Amino acid sequence: MTHKARKRFGQNFLHDPGVIQRIVSSINPQEGDCLVEIGPGQGAITKLLLPKLKRMQVIELDRDLIEPLAQTCGPLGELKIHSADALKFDFHQLTDQPGSLRVVGNLPYNISTPILFHLIDQLETIKDLHFMLQKEVVDRMAAGPGSKTYGRLSVMLQAHCQVTPLFDIGPGAFQPAPKVNSAFVRLTPHATPRVVLKDQTYFRKLVTQAFSQRRKTIRNSLRKLMITDDAYLAANVDQKMRPEQLSLEQFAALANVSFDLKPTSDA
Repeated sequence: MTHKARKRFGQNFLHDPGVIQRIVSSINPQEGDCLVEIGPGQGAITKLLLPKLKRMQVIELDRDLIEPLAQTCGPLGELKIHSADALKFDFHQLTDQPGSLRVVGNLPYNISTPILFHLIDQLETIKDLHFMLQKEVVDRMAAGPGSKTYGRLSVMLQAHCQVTPLFDIGPGAFQPAPKVNSAFVRLTPHATPRVVLKDQTYFRKLVTQAFSQRRKTIRNSLRKLMITDDAYLAANVDQKMRPEQLSLEQFAALANVSFDLKPTSDA
């Protein structure tokens, strides 16, 4: 199968057999799994997953890849190809069983964060996620308070999932080789919520606002939300702390306390 990687789709095709096998082993596909692959490309991972699963689904944006993928993988099992943009795709349609969908993929690095947030919004249908991403992104996903890489992505993902970096992948595993290192990561939705949130939208707004000015104190970075002194006290948050010093639990507490006290114009 010959296909020139397209920059506009953020395509970097995986070709290293050792890396591919390690990815498939980490996913550990079992017959009967409801698994969907985002961006199968030339089918490097698909060709190993499909024989184990017997049937699977993929979402591919590049229409020129769909027919070659069908021809290559057709003999290996039942492959349903969705010609669609994963950023706009409704993943609920792929299964009628809550918490059963397994999502895997080599995500285009230029849109990886939006896809992650899109999937978090549909998490009730997902069992786990396995992604190849830019290593810098995986570091941010897994970072803890006090780290320079700790930020909005860390807090939002960890509120919903256990983030487990699995292994790093060098540029040479891809064609064309990217200018950055990659990493493979697993996200597993929490069986019991790590934090309970009164309002998901307000929590996301507060966290986003906090890290938009991360060098300021939390009070100054959240000034637009008009959070009261009593709210900070009730949430056990020192107003002089910087956003990267707050734990997920402190962000959740502050969001919950201040949600009931937010200005009516912000409702």
